Order: sequence, then C-alpha cells, then structure tokens
Amino acid sequence: MKFFLLIIKNVGRNPLRSILTVLGSMVLVLVVTLVWSILYFLHMVTAEKKENLKAVVTDRWVIPSRLPSDYERPLSEGAASPQRPGDVKPTDYMTWQFYVGSLDPQKLTRENFVIAVALDPGKVTTMMEGLDSLTGQEKIDVDRLAAEMKKNRQGLVVGQNVLKSLNKRVGERVKVFGIITFKGLDFEFEILGTLPPGRYDGMSVMNREYLDQLLDSYPRTHNGRKHLMSDRRISLVWLKVPDTPAFTQVARQIESAPQLRTPPVKCETASSSIASWLEAFRDIIWGMRWLLAPGCLASLSLVIANAISISVRERRAELAVLKVLGYRPWQLLALVLGESLVLGAGAGVLSSGLTYAVVNWVLGGFPFPIAFFDRFFIPIDALWWGAAIGAATSLVGSFLPAWSARSVKVADVFAKVA
Repeated sequence: MKFFLLIIKNVGRNPLRSILTVLGSMVLVLVVTLVWSILYFLHMVTAEKKENLKAVVTDRWVIPSRLPSDYERPLSEGAASPQRPGDVKPTDYMTWQFYVGSLDPQKLTRENFVIAVALDPGKVTTMMEGLDSLTGQEKIDVDRLAAEMKKNRQGLVVGQNVLKSLNKRVGERVKVFGIITFKGLDFEFEILGTLPPGRYDGMSVMNREYLDQLLDSYPRTHNGRKHLMSDRRISLVWLKVPDTPAFTQVARQIESAPQLRTPPVKCETASSSIASWLEAFRDIIWGMRWLLAPGCLASLSLVIANAISISVRERRAELAVLKVLGYRPWQLLALVLGESLVLGAGAGVLSSGLTYAVVNWVLGGFPFPIAFFDRFFIPIDALWWGAAIGAATSLVGSFLPAWSARSVKVADVFAKVA
C-alpha cells in the first residue's frame, strides 16, 4: 500500500507535466477508440450468422437494382416448385422500393432531399429488426406508426436528421417532387412521426401502395405512356431463412429459376451484400486498421516515454538515495512502470469513458453515413479498450526509462554531485 501511495505521490510532484501527458494521451486514445469502434461496427454488420439469416435479392448486373413487379410472387416463395419436394421456402419476406425526391425540384440541395423506402407498412418492424435490435418502447412506437401508415397511404415516417434537415414538424404536410429514377411522380405526404434515433436518421419510410398507385395512374395523365419504372419498380427483396443450409438451397433455387432470368438476379446474405458495398471503401478501411490506429498507438507510447524519461533524468539522485536506503533494482523498475501505468491507464479510462458518454448519450451516435446506416454508437467494450490501450502503451513506452532507473549506479551519481 505504501508503495502504491509513493507512486501516486510521484505522479503528482509535477502536476503540469502529468496533466499535459494525460491530455495528450486522451486525444490519442479518443482517435483509436473511434477507429476501433468503426471497425467493430463494420465487423458486426458483415459477420455471417448461422441462424435467422437475412438474404437480399437484387439485379445481378445493374446498379441500382430494378426488378420487375411480377418477380415478387416467385421470390416471396424462394422460387420453390411443387414438382420439387426438396425445395425450401423463406419464412418471411419484404420488398423495398427506393424513392428519391426533393421539396424543391429547382433547388436540389441536401436540405431538400427525401430518400424514402417504400414498403408494406406491416413490414416496417421486420425491416427495423432485420437491421438492428429495438427496445421494447421503440418497437411499440414503430408498430403504432406502421398502423397509422397502413390507414393513411400518404403517411411518411422520417428519420431524426431528415426531420431537422427539412425543417418540418410531425403532423405537417409536405409535397415531394420525384427526381432521378422516379422523376414525374410527385407525392403529398403527411409526416406521421420519426424512426428510432441512430441507424435510421437519414432514412424515411412510406407506404408502397401510394407509390404503386401513382405508377399505375401515370398513363392516364400522360397520354397512355407508362412511367419508365412502371415495369421495374422493385429495388430489392429481403428474404428470411432459418439457417445456412436453407439459405444455400433458396439461393440455388432463385438463381436457377427460369422465370427469374430476364433480368437475371443474385441472392446473397445481407452481410455479404453490405461487405460487397463496402469494397469501395476498402483502402480507407485498410488505412484505418493498419496505418491510423497503429500510428496513434506508437505516438501514445512516445508521449508516455518522453514524459517518463524526463522524470527519470530529473530524479537520478533521488533514485540513487532509494538504492542506498535498500530499494532493490526491481522495485525501482516497478516504481517507474507504476507511475507510467497510472498516467496511461488513467488517461485511457477517462478518454474512453468520456467518448462513450458524449457520443452515445449527448450526440446520439457518431455520424457515419454508409450502406443502410446513418450513424453508429460506441460499443460498451470501448470502456475496457481505453484502459487496455493506455496500460499497454504506457508499459511499452516507459520500459526503457524504467530500465534506466533500475540501472542507476549510486557511485556515479554521488561522484557527479560531489
């Protein structure tokens, strides 16, 4: 206990240096925590599951995917045939139709954009639980909004950021003009509510019947001409299968089905689909994993090493006196390493704890618009990451200064003093 109190006392002998060391360490731990959190998040969404798999069916060759509406029925059954008793059917499915519009077709700014997923209102909860886990209250709120959307075809449920960007409030009505693929389809929406905060902040959800209604009525107002997307209105189809063997069989059925060859489709797990989408960011992710994070760890070790080296050089006479008083070399080594450990681990715990609290509780997640996600949260594991980062780098950085303290020669020190 006295040894530990001595370590704490030594750390506090030069408060300015200790504070600067802790602040520098906290900044580097913050960067590493954010990088590892992003990599952890991407690993979680791309990790293959063994049960309750989500499969995605899209156009094999065209991006963005556009599938004919008559593909819905065979895909909902996994292209299973009564003539093949061994065929497997999905346990659930839903279709997605991506609609992109703007409040002002003459001023296409980010603040005016509305990106909505058109789907069956009864599948909203399925969508949310397929991509994330919902709390009890969030599920109740989503179910309520889905029921309202089913009654009101013009209902729109928006993400938190979308509501702020549009500068609108729940209950207001907005007119959205179709752009890009659905150009010419203009909607009048009533904002029913908001999606749970976090992953869906940049998304909106609308009733697919409203979109289908306008596509079907388009010829009546345009001299009998169909809309360009009338026959290929489905963006993708989600399928739910119980396990990996079932997915393999369903994927084989779908990709070999003769009625699904014009255009041809591909069936892959949701994690594989996201991983394929992330290929465009491969170099950035590689740099984060193998350059940025290791560089921060090396810098953190140097910060600790510099502070401890200065401290050891200033205290050579004191260390020599401790040797005269009976302190063994390993005790001096432990003393210096302990001081470094207190600074490094303390800075790590403080930094990761503040990062977790600020990002998750104050900011409501860290903006990271990628794939189907708008932001991510710092995992609870980050709390021990900070302690581990600080402790490991402080031990590595301070080992040579601590070894120097251990090897102090009493005769040389007192000869210089004399």
